[in-house]
Order: sequence, then structure tokens, then C-alpha cells
Amino acid sequence: MVISLNTALDLKIFSPSEPIGIFIIIVGLMFTGMIFYIIYAVSTNKESLEDKKIRTKKEYLQKEKIGKLFPKKK
Repeated sequence: MVISLNTALDLKIFSPSEPIGIFIIIVGLMFTGMIFYIIYAVSTNKESLEDKKIRTKKEYLQKEKIGKLFPKKK
């Protein structure tokens, strides 16, 4: 008893002209777009405003500590 794949599972429902096929294409495009956005965001190395504030504060505290260790002689 040989059953062809097309009769056991109607593959036409996944074609691009059917609603399920259109849905799969849209989800695939969204997923691809998100992947490209993540790659772009990581490669540009953009800092958030909060990260910049924290880094600036750490640099200021570091300079202040160095200034206390090595005071300028008058």
C-alpha cells in the first residue's frame, strides 16, 4: 500500500497564496529583520544614556582618587 505524500498531507495549504503560507512568509520576514537589526546594533556598539552616565561618573571618581593620592605641590 503506497500512499503518496501529497494525498496524505495536503501541501497546498503552505503555498504563498494561502493564508498559512502568507503568515509563514510574514513571520519569516519579521524574524530576518530582527536578526539584521540585532547584528547592526551589536556592530555599531552604541551606548545607552545610562551607560554613558555611569562611565562618566566612574571616570570622575577615578580622577578624584588619583588627585587625592598625588596632590599638586604649590
